[in-house]
Amino acid sequence: MDDRRLTIENTTSSMVYGPSSMVLEVTDLSGIATLQDSGRRGWNKFGVPTSGPMDWFAYQAANSLLDNSPNSAVIELGLGEITFRALRNTTIAVTGAGYEVENYVWTFPLWTTFYVRAGWTVRVKKTSGGNWAYIAIAGGFDSPVIMNSRSTYLRGGIGSALKTGDVLNSFASPKDLIKLAARDFPVDKFMPYSQTPIIEVIPAPQADWFTPEGIRTFYESEYTLSPSFDRMGYRLQGSPIEKAISKELISEGMTMGSIQIPADEQPIVMMADAPTAGGYPKIANVTRADLPLLAQCEAGVSKIRFRETTVEEAQKRTMDSRR
Repeated sequence: MDDRRLTIENTTSSMVYGPSSMVLEVTDLSGIATLQDSGRRGWNKFGVPTSGPMDWFAYQAANSLLDNSPNSAVIELGLGEITFRALRNTTIAVTGAGYEVENYVWTFPLWTTFYVRAGWTVRVKKTSGGNWAYIAIAGGFDSPVIMNSRSTYLRGGIGSALKTGDVLNSFASPKDLIKLAARDFPVDKFMPYSQTPIIEVIPAPQADWFTPEGIRTFYESEYTLSPSFDRMGYRLQGSPIEKAISKELISEGMTMGSIQIPADEQPIVMMADAPTAGGYPKIANVTRADLPLLAQCEAGVSKIRFRETTVEEAQKRTMDSRR
């Protein structure tokens, strides 16, 4: 499947192929596992975050591998492991970084699909080199649609985290399950996952609130991810970024990728569950193309640097990653 490409669409609800049925039972779980589709769009003006995947590229690839609708719900697994028992025959794809898959008696790498017979056990096992895995199933997972999305937002009480004993439903895929198996996605052609990434950013509205030395520090220093990170934000640790203006900022809109500099002068990058508004000055915004690279950086391990780019270059890179 070397020529497989991603198809990206900003749809608001999953394509329903037919009635859903029970397909997987969660028999063991550590870490955080939630159902996510591409996000809850159109509700930011009411203070509702977009949510959706932390790593949009891995999410889209998982659905693409199974010929699912681009907005189909998948399981996002973070910082832990999950084990399922298949209740019926199906085909599964697992993408992301920092995991491997055990299916019955075989071990599979990520970015592949595999056929699962009823009664088999599937374990998504944590290794190193990333934080998030995406588990897609042929037909897509079925769950309640809330505000045009199946995405879970735990802080807002929209949906809930998976737990041991949960039984998951999926829609029936119109495709032959056997033919969907043994596919792979050439991830290295599109997304250079690394624990030493150079993250491209676009200067933000308050970039002039920082001294020239502060700007230099931001672009020339190396940062690591703090252990206190979650789906809302990634706190980074490194050289402090000096401000030229210390007054309070009136809260204004934020998006995933906004880089705030609070009073301790350490960057905080807003992620999938980012609040829709914030009052810390923003020095830059991570480009969409590089958000997956940042999302998969490991706490205390990664060495992160930032590089300025233009809106035009950022748009081109995003389009290139979608081909």
